[in-house]
Amino acid sequence: MQDKYLKISDLNDYIKSVFDENPYLKKVYLRGEVSNFKNHTRGHLYFTLKDDTSRISAVMFYSSAVSLKFVPEDGMNVLVEGRISCYPAQGTYQIYVDKMEPDGLGNLYIEFEKLKEKLAKEGLFNDDIKKAIPKIPKRIGIITAPTGAAIRDIISTIKRRFPICETILFPALVQGRDAAPDIVKQIKEADSGNYDLDVLIVGRGGGSIEDLWAFNEEIVARAIYEARVPIISAVGHEIDFTIADFVADLRAPTPTGAAEMAVPTVAEINNIINNYEIRLNEFIGNMIHKDKLLLERITGSYILKNPLSLYEIKEQKLDNFIDTLNNNIRKRLENGNLVLKGIKSSYVLKNPMSLFEIKKEKLIFNEKCLYSDIKNIIIKNDHNYKMLINTLKLVNPLGILEKGYSLVTKDNVLIKDCKNLKKDDILNIRLHEGNVIAKVQNINNN
Repeated sequence: MQDKYLKISDLNDYIKSVFDENPYLKKVYLRGEVSNFKNHTRGHLYFTLKDDTSRISAVMFYSSAVSLKFVPEDGMNVLVEGRISCYPAQGTYQIYVDKMEPDGLGNLYIEFEKLKEKLAKEGLFNDDIKKAIPKIPKRIGIITAPTGAAIRDIISTIKRRFPICETILFPALVQGRDAAPDIVKQIKEADSGNYDLDVLIVGRGGGSIEDLWAFNEEIVARAIYEARVPIISAVGHEIDFTIADFVADLRAPTPTGAAEMAVPTVAEINNIINNYEIRLNEFIGNMIHKDKLLLERITGSYILKNPLSLYEIKEQKLDNFIDTLNNNIRKRLENGNLVLKGIKSSYVLKNPMSLFEIKKEKLIFNEKCLYSDIKNIIIKNDHNYKMLINTLKLVNPLGILEKGYSLVTKDNVLIKDCKNLKKDDILNIRLHEGNVIAKVQNINNN
């Protein structure tokens, strides 16, 4: 009898094939809210998409997730594109997401991340360019809305903590389309140098991402970066982060926090002064103690108690120097006298003509040697000359003419064979003495 019962894996595989072959499920577009989001260590994304009444499991593999321009979070509304299929191991169906983008406010997050990445690459967020906030400022500028909780909190905190600090408000729009240009204008005005500011607080109270968006504009970020006055960013609540926070020299979690970072309390100043006073007293006490020990050492010194001993030492050194100098002078004089005596007793000085006679004899001797050398050179060269003449005679082709031979030429060409002649040719015959012009009458080749 055939078994009619299926294995669960076979059923799930069949259901999966039904899903995969359905043309309406191969390309599905969904809008929903992300929940139960999990980013796997291998880069795959697992989450649930839900609306008011239903939900569906979703998975986005690394090959697709790597191209995302944002990081999904629980509660974020998204638009997804993918296919519906069954996961046989658990018997559940789910959407395999190929593309995903934020829905609504998500576009602002994308713009935020793009600008953040751009400015970070340019170095606007680097810690090494951030300016230090003065510990005890005299005058603080505030750029925010002229009304609202932010300006009240900032001013009241500064007055409570450090009432001698002066504050100057630069009123600006902090929300809406015209807010960013207005904030930039006020930053440049505050940084113009006309107000002698030590610190500048730029910010506003909390709100939605659209409300805070002016502080995510690139022109505001660059104005903060280019400012010479140190700037504290105080935008929204502690959980809110804007581009202005990353560019500013210091980020405060709230406007009240910015005021607390900008000024110390009177108690802190008193503690600083007390610490300085204690350290100064200790320093002065140490200086007095060291100088006292030095004074005791000086007053108890042998020189101060016996001042003549210093003079006696110097006198003794002077005597030693004088004795040394006299000894050197005496030795120099003795050496000079010895040299002088040697000169006076010399034979040349007593018989100056002897020097002349010696030079004269040497000159006569050199003259004889020179004549002898010249004569030898002439004889040698004459002998060499004659030998060369004889050698030239031996190799001279014309020398053989003395023995009765002659040279016969025709048109200046030497005749060696009768084959080169014909009757009536004119020949030039060179003899030992003179030339003969002849005409060929007969030719005998034998």
